[in-house]
Amino acid sequence: MKLAILSRDPRLYSTRRLVEAARERGHVVRVLDPLRCYLSIAPGAFQLRYKGRALSGFDAVIPRIGASVTRYGTAVLRQFELMGVHTLNHSDAIACARDKLRCQQRLAAVGLGMPLTVVADNPDDTSDVLAMLGAPPHIIKLNQGSQGQGVVLAESLQGSRSVIEAFRGLYAEFLVQEFVAEARGADLRCLVVGSEVVVTMLRQASDDEFRSNLHRGGSGRAVIPDAAEVAAAVAATRAVGLQVAGVDLLRSARGPLVLEVNASPGLEGIESVSGVDVAGRIVEHAVAGASLRTRPQAP
Repeated sequence: MKLAILSRDPRLYSTRRLVEAARERGHVVRVLDPLRCYLSIAPGAFQLRYKGRALSGFDAVIPRIGASVTRYGTAVLRQFELMGVHTLNHSDAIACARDKLRCQQRLAAVGLGMPLTVVADNPDDTSDVLAMLGAPPHIIKLNQGSQGQGVVLAESLQGSRSVIEAFRGLYAEFLVQEFVAEARGADLRCLVVGSEVVVTMLRQASDDEFRSNLHRGGSGRAVIPDAAEVAAAVAATRAVGLQVAGVDLLRSARGPLVLEVNASPGLEGIESVSGVDVAGRIVEHAVAGASLRTRPQAP
């Protein structure tokens, strides 16, 4: 099959691994910078061009769209969809995952456990919103961010108000969540492909940090999740509409709580600690989806 990987940089570990996995399985693969793709839109005539040449003949697209280019990247992915190409993760699902507020609403709507989350737009409502949340510590996070960026721990009520005022002063969209103390600075990253948790990594924050992201100095090791954690990760992926996702869970006294659903999970950390060929599983799932899409209908 002919596969496209939407990625700004072919040298990134995750992109390189997907290219290797595709070629090992005999597929033709091309890395496309989504910002260099341009679109022609007309009724019944959707076209894509790249550096002066038409893009055609692709069977499937594996999106690796960074958070900073979500809007245009998903527009390019949508153009592929309108041209009849199978996309591993749908453009609308990626947009939902990148909007933390929208994602939290979607998760809560299907009854998944999650930290209590509050949101307000007007400064006059800040005191009441924090009262709804309960006593600090509080987690204040930007509505769109990745790798722990834009996430702040406020350990006092005044601290929460100060961070909220600062975010409002920057005209930033944000949400406020309860701090789950019993997690002790650890979370689970479950890598979901289709309806299966392929591998799970326990991430532990360093002593001077509350965020467990590996990019923030956290450590990771492969673990076996329990049945409730597997069910939560798969259900969260399905609720957002994704086929491949990195689902972050907290282990709490009331069961697994879904923190985030990542539409473009990094592969380096989780492959290195587990030895699992995650890239290969992703490629195989993309190819299987494309095969079903192109299979002739029975008469």
